[in-house]
Amino acid sequence: MATSRSLENNEDEITFSSELPEEVNSWNKDHVRKWLLTIKVDKEDAEILYKEKICGNSLFLLEKSELTELGLSMNAKKLIIHNRDLLKQKTPQPNNLVTQSCSLKPYPFKRFNVVHRYQENIIFDATESGTLDYIQPCHEFKACNNFESISDMMKKYTYEVIRFAAACMNSRTNGTIHFGVGDAPNFAHGQILGISVPNTDIFDRNQSNAIVKHFKQERYVIIAKRCIMPPRIVEVLKADMTSTGKRVIEVDIEPSFIVCEEYYFNTYEVDKNEEKKQTTKGAEWNDGKSFFIREGSSSKNLLASNSSKEYDKYIAAMPQLSQLRKDAEEKHLSDVKDSVQGSKLCEMITGGSQSLDRSHFERYLVVANKSHPVQLENLNFLLYMNLMAVLDFDPESAENGLNKLFEDRITNVHLPAQYKITGAVEDIADKLKLTKNTSWVFCNGGIKEDQPADVDNWLTEKGSCVRDVVSFLCRKDVLPHKKFLVIFLLLNHVIDGKDPLLETFSMFLQELNGTHQILCICDNEMSYTYWKDLIKGRYGVDISKRCIYELNFAEINGSVLSLWSENRKSSRFLPCGGGSKVVLSKKAEDTLETLRVLCVNQCDGGDEDKQQHEERFYKGGKVSWWNFYFSEQPGSVPFIKRDKFNYIINTIIPDMRNLKSACVCLNIFHLPGCGGTTLAMHVLWTLKDKFRCAELKDKSDNFTDVAQQVVQLLTYETNEQPKLPVLLMIDDFEDLCDVKKLQLQIEEECQKQNIFSKSPQVILVNCMRVESREQMEGTDDVVFIGNNLSEEEQKLFREKLKELKKTNTNTKTFYGFMILKTNFSSEYIQRVVENTLKGFNFQHKNAQLFSILVLLHVYCRNALLSVSTCEEFLDLPTKANTESCKIEDGFEKFSTLLTRCPARSNVDFEGMTVIHAKIAECSMAKLATTHKVTKAEITNLLLTTDLFYAYTLGKQKLMQDVHSMLMKRYLKDQFSPLIQDIMKETPGMEETVLNNAAKCYRKDAVIFQLLARYHYIKKQDFTMAITYAKKAKALSENNSYICDTVAQIQMRELECAFRRDKDDPIKPDSLRMYLELVKSATKACKETQQTADKEVLARLKRRNDYKTYNTAGFLSELQVAVKVIKILKKTPLFHADESNRLGQVLSGQINVQTLAQKEPALKPYYDVLQENMSYLLTLKHTMRQHFDVLGNYFVHLDPFFASKDKPKELIQPKVQQCFLQYTELFCNINWSGDMVRNQHLNTVLKVELTRQCLERNKGESYTGILGYLYEKDCPSTLEEIIQQYLFLSHSNEDGRCDRDAVNFIYANVILANINPASRYIMPYKNLCAVLHQIIQRTTSFSDILPLHYIAVSLLWQEAYPELPSFVSQMRASYSQKLKHVSSGKRAAVHFYLGNGTEYRGLISQRGINSCLKPKQMISTQWDDEKTWEQVKGTGILYRASGEIRNNFILADTLVTNVKVNVYPMFKSLLHNEQGTRVTFFIGFSMNGPVALDIDYES
Repeated sequence: MATSRSLENNEDEITFSSELPEEVNSWNKDHVRKWLLTIKVDKEDAEILYKEKICGNSLFLLEKSELTELGLSMNAKKLIIHNRDLLKQKTPQPNNLVTQSCSLKPYPFKRFNVVHRYQENIIFDATESGTLDYIQPCHEFKACNNFESISDMMKKYTYEVIRFAAACMNSRTNGTIHFGVGDAPNFAHGQILGISVPNTDIFDRNQSNAIVKHFKQERYVIIAKRCIMPPRIVEVLKADMTSTGKRVIEVDIEPSFIVCEEYYFNTYEVDKNEEKKQTTKGAEWNDGKSFFIREGSSSKNLLASNSSKEYDKYIAAMPQLSQLRKDAEEKHLSDVKDSVQGSKLCEMITGGSQSLDRSHFERYLVVANKSHPVQLENLNFLLYMNLMAVLDFDPESAENGLNKLFEDRITNVHLPAQYKITGAVEDIADKLKLTKNTSWVFCNGGIKEDQPADVDNWLTEKGSCVRDVVSFLCRKDVLPHKKFLVIFLLLNHVIDGKDPLLETFSMFLQELNGTHQILCICDNEMSYTYWKDLIKGRYGVDISKRCIYELNFAEINGSVLSLWSENRKSSRFLPCGGGSKVVLSKKAEDTLETLRVLCVNQCDGGDEDKQQHEERFYKGGKVSWWNFYFSEQPGSVPFIKRDKFNYIINTIIPDMRNLKSACVCLNIFHLPGCGGTTLAMHVLWTLKDKFRCAELKDKSDNFTDVAQQVVQLLTYETNEQPKLPVLLMIDDFEDLCDVKKLQLQIEEECQKQNIFSKSPQVILVNCMRVESREQMEGTDDVVFIGNNLSEEEQKLFREKLKELKKTNTNTKTFYGFMILKTNFSSEYIQRVVENTLKGFNFQHKNAQLFSILVLLHVYCRNALLSVSTCEEFLDLPTKANTESCKIEDGFEKFSTLLTRCPARSNVDFEGMTVIHAKIAECSMAKLATTHKVTKAEITNLLLTTDLFYAYTLGKQKLMQDVHSMLMKRYLKDQFSPLIQDIMKETPGMEETVLNNAAKCYRKDAVIFQLLARYHYIKKQDFTMAITYAKKAKALSENNSYICDTVAQIQMRELECAFRRDKDDPIKPDSLRMYLELVKSATKACKETQQTADKEVLARLKRRNDYKTYNTAGFLSELQVAVKVIKILKKTPLFHADESNRLGQVLSGQINVQTLAQKEPALKPYYDVLQENMSYLLTLKHTMRQHFDVLGNYFVHLDPFFASKDKPKELIQPKVQQCFLQYTELFCNINWSGDMVRNQHLNTVLKVELTRQCLERNKGESYTGILGYLYEKDCPSTLEEIIQQYLFLSHSNEDGRCDRDAVNFIYANVILANINPASRYIMPYKNLCAVLHQIIQRTTSFSDILPLHYIAVSLLWQEAYPELPSFVSQMRASYSQKLKHVSSGKRAAVHFYLGNGTEYRGLISQRGINSCLKPKQMISTQWDDEKTWEQVKGTGILYRASGEIRNNFILADTLVTNVKVNVYPMFKSLLHNEQGTRVTFFIGFSMNGPVALDIDYES
């Protein structure tokens, strides 16, 4: 602890108060204020510095001019500066300690545009000196940080410049004087301080005036101005590389022989007060004349003494001195070195290919430090490179650094912490958009309040996060192994051994196991020397062979840009109306990250290898734009036009331009390998001048982004109306509904951006594979490409083959081309495969890998393996240059059946796949038959090879593809095609495959669900099945389909046990066991229902989630209930149940205990029933409830998009089977007029029997009755329902008249629609009278929906004022009853408003279908404009009118003042502006009336 000392009024000593820390650097603002008061500074002045938060460190840096700016008194300034300087002498300076760690060379002599900055408190790697070799500059340092005013500083500056300049000129030595650089004793020698100056122009101005003033004579003034360079202003940075706001001012002196010759230079009127400090006592001034020379580290005035002897001697020796200067200049000029670094740069940056278009490196990473604004114009080469990431260590890069250069490009700005691996690597890469746009990683502050760190603290504060970045980027599953280059861009000197750039170099050195993928670029030898020596000293690595330093950045920029073809550097153009074009900026194109834009001048000026592109395409690879480009060049045979090409170009697309929708779709369906994708791309290439063309890069679930970018392309740089449409190609979608989702999203985006037009703005060219022609939709806008060429096509193929034989030597391997040319000849394909597989040996690695690629191609569309994975599997030596062994060489002869193709996943990469689907299928067959390699063997190899699932590029896509192969099955199949084929080929091996799959996908619930299904379906091992099902459930608790698996297992176990039971009747113990299984299965079913409800609630919160409600839990519970009925019927209690005692027991009409008393011999059975009675008594109600749920779901809801409801087609027959079992037990009665007239039956019993008949006919609910709209041969049932309700209306025994009346109305309306000639139909006016009576009465909430639906449908034709209210209540009721299960669905339209009167005013779907072409159905084509044109032509539907308001149409009715809100089927159908009058058809759904086929009102 410091002993107590007091401050004494001694000028030369200062002591510390006991309350102040001894280390001044640790003083805070309170300590500084206390010290100020201790040295007698006024309290007001001390408070000013306290408010400025001056601490111990900043106290040492205070300058007198700054104190003046703060308004301190002269007394305070004198006291503070004097006592502060005493403190400096007594206190160890931290900045002195800091500067010991590194040094910095001065700014290059006589250079002004070199990027050179100083760092505060760093020591110059130069000392104050005299003449050295005349050429190497001497140096002098001036702190200049303690002036009261700018004028005082300028006096000091001009005096020192003139004195130093004259000394250098007379000594004939180059020199530099530095202002803002400290010297002993107050600072370390050469310590960089910097000066705070508001205006740097004053230095040049004052210096110029001073030269004229002090050199006087015109001749000498001219020479001096040529020797004394203008002041150079050098920025001073803090330790964390942010600006201090200070500058070092430097003046270079170059007294070259040609300028100075043998002259000597006197100076005049130098400030006497300054000069007196240099003179000895008694010196004279020789009338104000001075003659300065350099002597040691200072300048000496030879005229300062009384004697002129030394001066005269120096003047006499001036000729010899001038000659020495001349000799030194000549020696320096002759020392010129040849450089080959330009070619070295081209070699290293391309990996030896000498072209960036065909570079060995697929990606580049840049690591850069602090840049200077003057550098940026010569770093444009970075803008053209495929930069995956930039690691930027400049905290001010966004304001004035390298990041500023990229402001016209899209970059994704990241913090290093975002690269920490917290989940699946490819998911993180996808979130960071690593392969979409350049990722900009700020590694030392500069983003989101992230403060920069200085050199000493960077490693501890930020080093670990940056190590995460480096480790992440160097992973094999992020970047292709040895196919990327790390460029260290040294824009500023690296002089400290702890510099972040050096630490980052160490990280890359470790991750890449050497320097073979590192290139270091700087523009001067000084930076190179620092860098090389630091790396050699710290890591013992010689980096010299990986460095470029002899070229300036202008030369580097030109050299790198010259490696690109003109195509890559030139502007790209989009078409506009009238044949004009607009430049597509790189930034705009970068924002279209989901699209691959086809420009008007695509491929122009390119230097791609024609033969390489042709070989890849005709061998079986995907067509590229280059193939079309080359076919248009002089001397080439035109690209083959398929027969459908002209039909699409000249008929379909012009016809589509006449449609009204904002987005329309042309479907090109094709068999695999038949050229459908090629045809679609040929269409785009041909129309690229007339449309804005683009290709969707990959199938994404995020159609919102795609839609936004498509509309952005549509509207880019154009205000014309109508706009040139976008022609967007989408390829390999597996479900047409996904295409419609995208179409809808684009239409909604157009509407959102107020893009209204009478014609389509976007035309989708949907290229989709199908397995047969039967899968096609029956519309006009569909093209099918099969595997039979026409005569004309065959002729074109023959001509093309002749051309290919002239220009290519490998036409024998053009299998993709030849398969088409031979019309998919199976003989040709078999011959190719047999010849290639001769000598096949599955023990060889290339054979194993080929087999895996074949398996992937056959069983999973678009599956592949990344090239880097294949290289690693085949142990190919991969080098960071073009000397690497090609993957094709590794596959040897199998390579002719394989091709490379780009793959888009979360990370983009290049993959390998089989050239053609038929080649893959034939190869798969040959492997099995000829070479005895089974599918199980290949699949097990794929699943058990750890390499495929380790850190490999494309790992996530591979896992998705393998998962799809194992899991994806058709609706009616039990297992995937692969598993089923393995079962047939090698029975029993499928279990090994599935077990290996479970090991590979340890946390995948669906795989364990598959295992559970396999064990209960195939092996009937229910114990193992339930174990796997529970494991799956634990991994995915909120998945209703996995919950249903548990129920299915227990149902199957119950069924198997019951089937194996040979006892008839069954025994009581068996009955007890069965009912226990039943209750377990029922519990699982209810859990499935509850989980499905939770899923729905979650989906309702998500926009554009089209997954449908899972009804499996309801169906399963119905099937369990039916099984219960079958089990109970096999007991002696109900074995010959002629009086339907079972139905009465389950309905609660007969007590089990009563039966037990009557039949004591059967008591053990009754005991079992009694134990389970609480369950059994709910059976009937549960079944009835589930029939209602499923009825409502399937009758009132349709698929969201116009398509067949395949799940409904699969499930409804099963529900119907359960319903038949139900009716047989609980309402097995035939209704007739005789029964009604029977005098022996009382009315109550007749009513009960009638209601049972209604239930049997599904006539007890409006939903059941509406279902008859979609059934054949049902009029007689409806007639019976009408009669039954007439009977009930007359009896009115049970008080349900209103609901009965509503159902009665439904039955009449539907019967009138199906069989208008029926005599049982009530006259329309009478029916309306019944409806009016019901409307007048109070209606329960549960009855609002059916009542108001039929009321709106019937009364729209009348002048009924309550329609708006009915519609509003109907929508509210729908939302309450059906909204929660309508995910992925929409309210079904049961009726359309017709042009007829009375019953003919409602037209059902079957009525519309009768007007369409064969096989056309409105239920699957209500979104097709041409279908509505056909309907419009028949005149059967009423054309309503109204006005667009927000998202709905205010529809007119027969009552002038009554308007009804009618919503369009899709909001995007309102493609006109608000207030526009439109006409439309009206459809009646449970969610209110909807508008279809909306058009402008004539």
